[in-house]
Amino acid sequence: MTIRLATRASRLALWQTEHVAHLLQKAGFETEIVPMQTTGDAVQDRSLAKIGSKGVFTQELEASLLRGETHLAVHSAKDVQSSIPRELELLAFLEREQVNDVVLSYDEHFSLDKPGIVLGTSSTRRKAQLRRFYPHAETAEARGNLQTRLRKLEEGQFDALVLAFAGVHRMGYEHLVRHTLPAHQFVPATGQGSIAIECAADLDEALKARLKAALDHSATHTCLLAERAFLHTMEGGCSIPSFALATLEGGRLRLHGGLISLNGEEYVEEIQTVETTAEAQALGVSVADAVLGRGGREILASIREHRG
Repeated sequence: MTIRLATRASRLALWQTEHVAHLLQKAGFETEIVPMQTTGDAVQDRSLAKIGSKGVFTQELEASLLRGETHLAVHSAKDVQSSIPRELELLAFLEREQVNDVVLSYDEHFSLDKPGIVLGTSSTRRKAQLRRFYPHAETAEARGNLQTRLRKLEEGQFDALVLAFAGVHRMGYEHLVRHTLPAHQFVPATGQGSIAIECAADLDEALKARLKAALDHSATHTCLLAERAFLHTMEGGCSIPSFALATLEGGRLRLHGGLISLNGEEYVEEIQTVETTAEAQALGVSVADAVLGRGGREILASIREHRG
């Protein structure tokens, strides 16, 4: 049968969907790619925090699943909201790419230590982390797909861009990377570096099993279960500067999660480890509860009050 794949229409999203299509074709499926424009793509004159973070890059794709027009939706895992409708399910997560944030510049000698530099990013989390760890730097809103942001960089709107390495690598722009930010400090967003596959919950069970077998990377899936349980408990989204990174080594699952205030001054983090992967979701809840209990609730209340 032909599996119809819903995707955003950006070059990066299409690259990711073509990769998914290739894996499905190897498993014996025919595929058809169905590009769509999402709210997040259409509205470029406001920050993600101002247009609302829940589903801005996913809701149009999800609607096509619910109408039965497509079989699978292909998302960057970090774009998937913390709670999805019960009529849908996250079927698979592809093997994760390197998780780090990186700094891109056309200046081969660019330095993060230079006073007064302007760093472009559309991420609330990255802005807050930059204010904490590089307080001498200014941040500027950088909406748009990767090519649009690079054009703005070339025009001189910023001195550098801060982006996820995964997208930079997939689009072949590694030659512009001047700094790789350490993941223990610039802890990434939930799901960063992975591709998420979503389907309607009532899709044929035998078909779902075949699709999952062709696409799912079990270690990544386990890590994402912990991270997404953390995000769900935090009631977070793109507009909340939370972060979470799970790693799996020798059957032991470690989760580093936390929350940072918008100005970077307040910072709460928690690291916990469990001995079995079956505890992944419980680990996410436990780390989130610890963060909320040690000042996270107050940070969230301050952020919400600030935004009115």
